[in-house]
Amino acid sequence: MEPMARLGTGIGWRPEIADVVERMPGIDWVEAVSENLCPGHLPDSLLRLRERGVTVVPHGVSLGLGGGDRPDAGRLTALAERAEILGSPLVTEHIAFVRAGGALTASPQLEAGHLLPVPRTRDALDVLCENVRIAQDALPVPLAVENIAALISWPDEELTEGQFLYELADRTGVRLLIDVANLHTNHVNRGEDPAEALGELPLEAIAYVHVAGGFERDGVWHDSHAHPVAQPVLDILTDLASRVAPPGVLLERDENFPEGDELRSEVAAIGAAVAKGRATRAAATGVTVTPRASGAGSHAAPHAAPGVGPGVAPGVDDAVRQRLGLAQAALLSALVAGTPVPEGFDRVRLGVQARALAGKRADVVGKVAPELPAILGAGYRPAFLGYAQGCPMTGGYRRDALDFAAHVLRTAEDQDPAVRRALREWWLERSGPVPRSARPGVRLARATRRVLLRR
Repeated sequence: MEPMARLGTGIGWRPEIADVVERMPGIDWVEAVSENLCPGHLPDSLLRLRERGVTVVPHGVSLGLGGGDRPDAGRLTALAERAEILGSPLVTEHIAFVRAGGALTASPQLEAGHLLPVPRTRDALDVLCENVRIAQDALPVPLAVENIAALISWPDEELTEGQFLYELADRTGVRLLIDVANLHTNHVNRGEDPAEALGELPLEAIAYVHVAGGFERDGVWHDSHAHPVAQPVLDILTDLASRVAPPGVLLERDENFPEGDELRSEVAAIGAAVAKGRATRAAATGVTVTPRASGAGSHAAPHAAPGVGPGVAPGVDDAVRQRLGLAQAALLSALVAGTPVPEGFDRVRLGVQARALAGKRADVVGKVAPELPAILGAGYRPAFLGYAQGCPMTGGYRRDALDFAAHVLRTAEDQDPAVRRALREWWLERSGPVPRSARPGVRLARATRRVLLRR
C-alpha cells in the first residue's frame, strides 16, 4: 500500500463556523459533509479556502456500505462528483448501515437517519468488502472508511473491531479513517479496549484521524460532536501517535458551536496530544521522528490493491445479503417502528438507541426546515418526538419535515389558530411539485382566496 500524502491539521467545515475556520491559523485542510454540498453552488467560504490551497475532503454519511444492499449508483455518482469538483485527494464514508428493508427483504424500506453498527461476522464482512469494492470502482479517488460509535452490540459477533478493520483493509486495499472518539465510545458502551483495537489495526492503512467530543449519561457515552473533547479521547490519540504518524488529524464539531478561541484551543490540544505520542515513539526507537505519512517506514505487510491478491473473495451470494438485510431490517424496525426487539439484543440499550435516533432526527429536521421550530416554538421537539414514535422515516429529511408538518396539521386540532395558519402556509409552499409563486399578483390572489374561504 502506497503511503498516504500528509494532510496535516484539519477541522470539520460547517456553515455555522465557516468564518471562524477561514480565520484559524494552522489549518491545512477541512472536511465537509458531502450530502450538504451542491456542486453547482459551493459555499463561498469553501471556494476561498480552496483558492488558498486548503484541501477539502468530502465526507459521506448516506451510502450505507455496511447494509445488505449494494451501494446506490446515484449516491456514488454524487460523491464522485463532489470529489472531482473540489479536487479532493480522497473521499470518506462509514462502516455502517443507514437503511434496511426494501426489495431485498420484501418489506418496507426504513431509514435510520443515523449510522448504525454492522455485525462483526464473516457474512457481514463479505458483504462489506464487496460493497467497498463497488464503491472503489465508481470513485475517481481513493476511499477511506470510518469506524463508528455504537450504543448497542450485535449478538454472536465473530471478530473484534481491530480484526474486522484489518481484514477489511487487507481484502480491499481500502484506507481507514480512525475516529479515536468512537474508540472511546465503544470502550464505555461495549467494554472494548482501545489499546487492543489500535494494536490490531493495519496502521499503514490509516488515511487520517477524527477527534470529537461527547458526554456520559447514566453510564452511556454519547458521541455528540457538541461537547469539548474529553481527556480520555486525547489519551487514545496519543497512544495512536506513539505507534504511527497519522497523515492527518481533524477536529469534528456539529452542534453547540463554541467561540473561535475555544475551537482554537481544542485544535491546539489535539496537536499537543499528537506531539506527545510522537515523542514517546522517538524515545522508544531512539530516532527523531518527524510527521509523515503513516505508511512510510512501516514493516507491516502491504495490503492488496482493490480487485487483486489472495485476500479477494468472489462475489457474495444473494442469500448472504438477504440474511444480513433481514437481520438489519428487524433491528431497525425495532428501533424506529416499535416492533419486537430481536433475540439477543439488550432491550435497555435498544431503548437508549431508539431515543437517540429520534432526537437526532428531530435535530436534523430542525436544521433542514428551521421554520418549523420557529413556528411551533417550545412545542416543536415534543411534537416531533411524538410523531417519530409512530411514523418511521422512509425518505430523506426534507420529506420527513413535510410529513411531520402534515401530521401536526391532521392531529393537533386544538392548536393556536395563528400557529396553524403559519404551519399550513409553510406546508403548502413546499409540498407541491414546484414552489408556489412569490409574484405579487399571485400572492394577492392567494390572500384573497384565503379571506373568501374564511367567510
